[in-house]
Amino acid sequence: MANIKSAKKRILVTQVRTARNKSIRSAVKTSIKKVDAAVASKDKEAAQAALKGAISQISKAASKGVYHKNTAGRKISRLTKAVNQLA
Repeated sequence: MANIKSAKKRILVTQVRTARNKSIRSAVKTSIKKVDAAVASKDKEAAQAALKGAISQISKAASKGVYHKNTAGRKISRLTKAVNQLA
């Protein structure tokens, strides 16, 4: 355990950031699962609605620095491609 005051603060700040990042990542994963479920059930309307929410969440996570911008772009691209494959 840290003895120096600044080191103690860094530990606290890291815990707060880790919790925030975990929450944001979890929300992104949930929104991706909703899109995947809609695609699996071949429901184009629901898939497009879920895709819109997922893109918003992923973009927000990337702007906060939780995801790298290329990772966010890849996730969005794959989801969009899956929804567009629906006839």
